[in-house]
Amino acid sequence: MNLHRLLQAREAAGRPIRVGVVGCGKFASMYLAQAPRTPGIHVAAIADLDPSRARSNLERIGWPGERTEARSLGKALKSGATWLTSDADAVFSSDEVDVVVEATGDPAAGIAHALKAARAGKSIIMANVEADAVAGPYLATKVQAGGGVYSLAYGDQPALICDLVDWARASGLEVTAAGRGHKWLPEYRTYTPDNVWDGYGLSQEQAEEGGMNPRMFTSFLDGTKPAIESTAVANATGLTPAPDGLAYPPCSIRELPQVLRPASEGGALHHKGQVEVVSSLRPDGTLVDDDIRWGVFAVFEAGDEYVRRCFDEYGLQTDESGRYACMYKRWHLIGLELGISVAAVALRDEPTGVPTSFNADAVAMAKRDLKKGETLDGEGGYTVSGSLLPAAASLATGALPVGLAHGVTLAADVPAGAILRKSDVALDRDSVAVIAREEMERAFAPDDRKAAE
Repeated sequence: MNLHRLLQAREAAGRPIRVGVVGCGKFASMYLAQAPRTPGIHVAAIADLDPSRARSNLERIGWPGERTEARSLGKALKSGATWLTSDADAVFSSDEVDVVVEATGDPAAGIAHALKAARAGKSIIMANVEADAVAGPYLATKVQAGGGVYSLAYGDQPALICDLVDWARASGLEVTAAGRGHKWLPEYRTYTPDNVWDGYGLSQEQAEEGGMNPRMFTSFLDGTKPAIESTAVANATGLTPAPDGLAYPPCSIRELPQVLRPASEGGALHHKGQVEVVSSLRPDGTLVDDDIRWGVFAVFEAGDEYVRRCFDEYGLQTDESGRYACMYKRWHLIGLELGISVAAVALRDEPTGVPTSFNADAVAMAKRDLKKGETLDGEGGYTVSGSLLPAAASLATGALPVGLAHGVTLAADVPAGAILRKSDVALDRDSVAVIAREEMERAFAPDDRKAAE
């Protein structure tokens, strides 16, 4: 609340929030489309490994060419223009940039950038949920120790779910389950960029005309992105996965309180306080009416009879008992909503979701029989998909995080459907991402794992 008023005050005072953006793909482009319309904001720098691609994306969203004609960050800050560069280091090291949006989508790059933010005492908004799923709790503590704020990105589903969970808990309501919607059938687990458009009901021509990235859409369809985002939610809220990970129960909005209650009470949950993803498809492939495929939800329980009656009196969607009810956001606008994080972080030093524990892990699962000597191609590829596990189970099996399953060579055969272990691949133990992950495991291992050690 009141963020717009605070932004207006910064505009009136001539002290706009100076924003740096690293990675100018779809997510960042959506934010940048809104930034010029937002008071109190100056996008001072945009860093991308391919500035020409970034310039094309800016043209696509209607940015005039003269806006990015500044030849240095200093000139951009003086003129109110934007410096377009390939030098991300300069964005992190500048004392003049208030907050950086990390939107590369690359786990290793995101981890390296978060650590640069920590060393520079810079606040960072991690639109790169892939990096957060690998080592988020560790990265957050490093950034905080450096004097900055580490935040999930509002508009992306994890931060929106965190917002609903926080709303419920701050209202004194016990959260039974929270999560997001998804289009899911079990066979999607093995889809690749070669057949992903079949799963979406699109032709190759339609996908190309829409500029759709087949690897990105494969990661959505095959369960990788839901596993990654559910990991971020669990580690930021304290919710936990079921022992077998995501169940994807088919569910409409009106069914949320009925389905997302414990199995002992007729629902689909393993336990209360569970992170879950619901499907917009029935097992036979038919569409769920009134689905929440594009949205997020939280289901909560009345603490007593009086609160249960209030649910009824004010028309909440409840289960048959009236005890379980839900709140939801039917759609999310991704980068178009990112300005909420920018304002909250820069004006209040307040994250819109931050990982504080290691409750869940997004691990790599073989899409097909994999052979020793093969190279894994990571998220959205041909070899692995992401699967959600409780953190303790992941550590006990030595599972390979899906964010580290790119460009590594198999040291052993792995059958289709099996969870890959770190011992199955030749990890580069000197890489920043691997070191950060190992530090995170040591510092944030669940209590039962620590006790076992």
